[in-house]
Amino acid sequence: MSKIAVVFWSGTGNTEAMANAVVKGASDKGAEAVLLTPSEFGADAVDSYDAIAFGCPAMGAEELEDTEFEPMFSAVTPKLSGKKIALFGSYGWGDGEWMRTWEDSSREAGAVLAAESVIVQDAPDDDGIRQCEELGAALV
Repeated sequence: MSKIAVVFWSGTGNTEAMANAVVKGASDKGAEAVLLTPSEFGADAVDSYDAIAFGCPAMGAEELEDTEFEPMFSAVTPKLSGKKIALFGSYGWGDGEWMRTWEDSSREAGAVLAAESVIVQDAPDDDGIRQCEELGAALV
């Protein structure tokens, strides 16, 4: 059985709803999927999981949340080489630049993106939830 971590930060609940859908998608495919916040996950936990989904909304000038999520992600990045990961998040403005930058930095670290990243504007609709479930399933 695959063990999947879904690590997320959410300010309004939109990315949290997406994270729950990612967990559902992985669980429905038979994985053991756990939901974690940045304070509950670190570099020492990376090797405990077969795959990891990271979720964070766009903040400020299209960047990762910088007080909790970004420091955690920077700390785990050196451990992501060869690791299967997926990225997701929501945004309220801009064009998704934060996700493209995040994907590029993940690939540069050697991470293997298991599926196309999922971004939604504001709250996820039914299609956004379905995409998140598919993203979770792709990690299994």
